[in-house]
Amino acid sequence: MFRLSNNLIGILNILTFLLSIPILWAGIWLSKHGASECEKFLDKPVIILGVFLMVVSLAGLIGSCCKVSWLLWVYLLVMFLLIVALFCFTIFAFVVTNKGAGQALSDRGYKEYRLGDYSNWLQKRVNSTSNWNKIRSCLADSKVCSSFSSKYLNDTAEKFYLENLSSVQSGCCKPSNDCGFTYVGPTNWTGSGTTSANPDCTTWSNDPNVLCYDCQSCKAGLLDQVKTDWKKVAIINIVFLIVLVIVYSIGCCAFRNSRRDNAYGKYP
Repeated sequence: MFRLSNNLIGILNILTFLLSIPILWAGIWLSKHGASECEKFLDKPVIILGVFLMVVSLAGLIGSCCKVSWLLWVYLLVMFLLIVALFCFTIFAFVVTNKGAGQALSDRGYKEYRLGDYSNWLQKRVNSTSNWNKIRSCLADSKVCSSFSSKYLNDTAEKFYLENLSSVQSGCCKPSNDCGFTYVGPTNWTGSGTTSANPDCTTWSNDPNVLCYDCQSCKAGLLDQVKTDWKKVAIINIVFLIVLVIVYSIGCCAFRNSRRDNAYGKYP
């Protein structure tokens, strides 16, 4: 006789299995039709996630509905490892994103970003040449600065300085305020022969393919965006962890029920 916990686990795993199908399809689609290397970069993780969800949900479904104790044991082991991994990642995400914030400027609507303000672990990731070349390519493919230029093309200098720019726009699409460049357009600035020690002043170029993509401020702006996104993910993970713990508890009850039913089946 099926118990409530077995039925609940079965229903939850049916839903998970159905969810894995579009995830797997999306990964396969990206691998074949991705418009850029940045999109194709996501195909393998998405495919792995889809296959993982499909296999785990099948194990939980068969184990709970057919009372196969060893499959339920595998299911619970994977669930436990997933809970531990998510817990560790959530703590790690809060730790590495604890440092760093944009610096407010007087008479400016946007902030400026310094790479040294962020955690050493994040700095190492973007200072790696191979990593940054890929990130730089993705920033160019996303046309973040070309859309930025189009949006603020008709701004006067006074109006532009009051715009509320994103961290990536501020760091990658315009020169640092330290340089004292003269505004001509959103991505067009005239040098002033500044003696600023900020290395970004000599890195900046009006070339739309260069701009400040290799600046320290661009790396810092990206890290500020990563910091914001990771904190959102960490909060979602906390909710997801609570759900996983509840499902794991129900799974433990289903495992106990299956072992008990199997034991009764041996001794009618």
